[in-house]
Amino acid sequence: MAGLFAGPVVAQQELLTDPEIYEKNHYAKRCKVVQYGGRFIDRIDINNDGIKDAVTNSSEIVCDGVRGPDCSAEGCPFNFYLQVKEGGYFMIATAQMYTYDFIKRFGNMVFVLKMHPRYCERAEGEQPCEMTVRVRGTKFLTISKK
Repeated sequence: MAGLFAGPVVAQQELLTDPEIYEKNHYAKRCKVVQYGGRFIDRIDINNDGIKDAVTNSSEIVCDGVRGPDCSAEGCPFNFYLQVKEGGYFMIATAQMYTYDFIKRFGNMVFVLKMHPRYCERAEGEQPCEMTVRVRGTKFLTISKK
């Protein structure tokens, strides 16, 4: 799917104790002064398995006075982490986007990703692309694009 970048295969990834600590350690090494906004991390069940997962939002980071240091005209990186039953997390995807809503549709929770217009084959400056996706297992499945 355009705009979403799958992470490495689970077997190749070491489980993280907590994605919030992992990402904060990354930015602590990168920035002299770093601040995190209230929506830096959302702990929600993204794959409908009853276990809280995590989504990090880099637009909520201020690194040395620069908000969203990895953001561009196409949005900011959001990282999606699944938590496993045994404990620990692994990253399943990174998406460059503006924002998202997490809503219930037909009994399942789905993401409505607000992305750069090019992801819906539109020119820059046009209406943002809204891509509705569901996480099934460890994969993002596109339901619709508008």
